[in-house]
Amino acid sequence: MNPSEQPGTLAQRMRHTPYQAYSYSYPHKAAYRALPQAAPLAPLWAQQDRSALFAYIHIPFCEMRCGFCNLFAMARPSADMVERYVQQVLVQMRALNGALGERRFARFALGGGTPTYLSPAQLDTLLCGARDILGIDLQHTPAGIEASPETITAERLAVCRAHGIDRVSLGIQSFAAGEMRALARPQQNATVHHAIGLIRAAGFPTLNLDLIYGIAGQTVASLHASIDSALAFRPEELYLYPLYVREQTGLGKVARRQGAESLHPIMLARDGDSRLALYAAARDHLRAQGYEQVSMRMFRAPHAPEQNGPSYCCQNDGMVGLGAGARSYTSRLHYSSEYAVARLDTINIIDNYLALDEARFAQAEHGYQLDDEEQRRRYVIQSLLTEPGLDRDAYAARFGSRCEADLPQLAELHALELVEEDGPLLRLNDRGYSYADTIGPWLASDTVRALMAEGGQAC
Repeated sequence: MNPSEQPGTLAQRMRHTPYQAYSYSYPHKAAYRALPQAAPLAPLWAQQDRSALFAYIHIPFCEMRCGFCNLFAMARPSADMVERYVQQVLVQMRALNGALGERRFARFALGGGTPTYLSPAQLDTLLCGARDILGIDLQHTPAGIEASPETITAERLAVCRAHGIDRVSLGIQSFAAGEMRALARPQQNATVHHAIGLIRAAGFPTLNLDLIYGIAGQTVASLHASIDSALAFRPEELYLYPLYVREQTGLGKVARRQGAESLHPIMLARDGDSRLALYAAARDHLRAQGYEQVSMRMFRAPHAPEQNGPSYCCQNDGMVGLGAGARSYTSRLHYSSEYAVARLDTINIIDNYLALDEARFAQAEHGYQLDDEEQRRRYVIQSLLTEPGLDRDAYAARFGSRCEADLPQLAELHALELVEEDGPLLRLNDRGYSYADTIGPWLASDTVRALMAEGGQAC
């Protein structure tokens, strides 16, 4: 059963599976549609508090496409496309410089895809643009870059560190060769060790390592072994991602060819799902090593540096996205280019991006308009699924009402013993975090759920 068609109660959803969708943002880009008319960005952003913005540059290129990848990305682009893309991001920066007006950035990130697919010169071009065109003080602004072990070089890292990048996030997924083959991602541990050595030698204050659980053949013992291999590098952060197998991914296509009847837009298997047990074992193992759980996925080391500089709060502040597939949001409009997973569709969207001029970049054409109800839902979802939780007093100060009155369904969280109260804070307990990928989709509006189902994306 597609979760968009599931019975509405949380208890019913929890009996289906703990893993329904990752609510990393709300609403998901799969709910975006062509706007009735283009929205000029200057008046849109003029209504926003622009004192603590997040600038994000999306690089949709990789050396290979992993079998589980559901992101807006493509493997092995032509050198010409990559160079044109870098130059086009500068064009978009100039358009945004005019549209944003006076502003201050509190965070900056390069994501993808694989940003370190770019050459050192191309990385330097984008980082110089962020500094000189957008006015981002990268030396005093928390700034990160995503990377793959195969694309890490001393030259690329030197450029990033010189500009002030202070966090590198490295996708490892597993240290077990058989598990990596099951993910359709060839990777040698020697390459991983070399890449991490270069990152440490370059002096980045924060190293994040990503691992995946729920891989075919994975056991608690093998997951613990991968975690221990990661911890040997003393990462400041570690993310644990449950494996999702979606229809248009490589693993999804393999499952279709093999006639896996249980595949639907969310996952490969519903029966005998080991992910919840793996998650609990991994969580406990990391806690025993002193790591603090920040969300269902994120764990922070006791030696992780404290962030300095202006504070960014995703519930209150704006995201400024650059590049094809990058998502921007203001309080009432979230917008981006179109979203795709299939290679040809992705190429078409990138080609369309490369054809835009500054005038087109100065308006939003594709997105989702958030009415008052959707803004309240977004605030609750974004707050509840991470530490320190949903501040009910802050909610009341912003919306002039109580969250329990606006979303009566929150009472189910208490009834199912998924939350605890800490003064004004409503926060997920251990059991609640285990079901975070059920709670997020359950809180989505009927409208968002229908739009995502229409687009073939689970909610």
